[in-house]
Amino acid sequence: MIAAILSLTILGAALGLILGIAGRFLAVESNPFVDEVEALLPGTNCGQCGFPGCSGAAAAIAAGSAPASCCPPGGKTTAVAIAEKMGLALDLAAVADTGPKLATIAEDLCIGCCRCIKNCPTDAILGAPKQIHNVLKEACTGCSACIDHCPTEALVMQPVPITLQHWVMPKPLAA
Repeated sequence: MIAAILSLTILGAALGLILGIAGRFLAVESNPFVDEVEALLPGTNCGQCGFPGCSGAAAAIAAGSAPASCCPPGGKTTAVAIAEKMGLALDLAAVADTGPKLATIAEDLCIGCCRCIKNCPTDAILGAPKQIHNVLKEACTGCSACIDHCPTEALVMQPVPITLQHWVMPKPLAA
């Protein structure tokens, strides 16, 4: 018994050491500017921008082939942050920012087809076939990738409810 534990421990340590060394010597260098732009994006990898995930969008924005406002879930705040990072002038007339929204499911319309679950990039929708689904508000990023796939239109985007964790005191009006 001790010989088996000892041999597996030595094998694990040796393979871990080999992987650590290989990770240092075979590491692929990436553009640090693309990494910084990708950090500003929401990270949902929803594909609404037309690129394969947030890393593809960040590479296109850094290369100049996509505008800073190409991310619909990010909204105006993300577009402004990217434009400031790149030193670009930004036209926000085409960007519609309705504030943060979350997907909600109308239980009386849900038939449990599971099409929305397959299209959620963050796995925020819970449910089983032929059962009512539910959305985890903590995991939903508001990308609305699930909305178009619901055949009964049970999914809708609603503003984030104001709770004690989200409430912000409004600025006082000038007298």
